[in-house]
Amino acid sequence: MTCAFCSKEITETKIHIRDECPACGRDLHICLNCEFYDVNAYRQCRETIREPVQNKDKANYCDFFRASKSGSIQAGSENETMKKLSDLFK
Repeated sequence: MTCAFCSKEITETKIHIRDECPACGRDLHICLNCEFYDVNAYRQCRETIREPVQNKDKANYCDFFRASKSGSIQAGSENETMKKLSDLFK
């Protein structure tokens, strides 16, 4: 996975609640670094979570957390999706 903030490659296979990025010092056990994070999903998660996580960029105790294998989902990907959608309806 890569850090959602600085894009540094993280080689750890298991991310714990207190783990931080060695490059920028930000939390790693966050929604933005999770395989199930999806800006278009209900509560921005593809898992059926009971309580919504308010701060997606802060460490949380979500039991569903799984480090993203394909890298982090950047905010720019949402803009790219919206551009493709608007191009579709031109």
